[in-house]
Amino acid sequence: MGSPRTKVEVKGFEARHYDRLMDIITLGQYGRYLQNVIAAMNIQPGDAILDLGSGTGRNICLMEQYTGPSGRLVGLDIGEEMLAQARERCKHLPHVTFIKQRIEEPLPFNEEFDHVTISFVLHGFENEDKEKIIANAYKALKPGGTFWILDYNEFDLSKKPFFIKFLFTRVECPLAAEFVALDLRSMLRQHGFQEFQEHLYARRYIRLLGAKK
Repeated sequence: MGSPRTKVEVKGFEARHYDRLMDIITLGQYGRYLQNVIAAMNIQPGDAILDLGSGTGRNICLMEQYTGPSGRLVGLDIGEEMLAQARERCKHLPHVTFIKQRIEEPLPFNEEFDHVTISFVLHGFENEDKEKIIANAYKALKPGGTFWILDYNEFDLSKKPFFIKFLFTRVECPLAAEFVALDLRSMLRQHGFQEFQEHLYARRYIRLLGAKK
């Protein structure tokens, strides 16, 4: 059930207070940051969106503002506490669904979505599971659809300041330091993705990478 090096499932206190903790860590800027990121995804009214690792549903609620009631939004997560918060947050939106599902396992979707999104989750998987997630995203997307990956950018960790090295070697999961050295575009190309675009945030440490099917 996954690598012991990963930290993709959020539980307990962190799960119950996840949104508040993110707001505190970012000095109240997290909501505005998410709005800017989602605005860059070019989501249109009526779009169908699959969110992998949907957490508390905060991202989906923001994306729904673009799709409107004619859209379809599906969130997948494995954390019961996160799913409960997401369902409560979006209970007034009948076109939003949350499902308990591991995202590295085969998914029952085939060319159904205009966008597949994943936010700060992909870096927490071993490479073989990253491959499975990317394959799931490709299969779930309609032709011409876009896979949006919000996560750490690629950079040489050895050349970064001490506090950045500390974050990636002592605070984050062990896989995060490997992720920043990964050629993600090449991995995506091997699965058929093309026409990449990127938007950089937080002094270029965070990247929204879009890849078209």
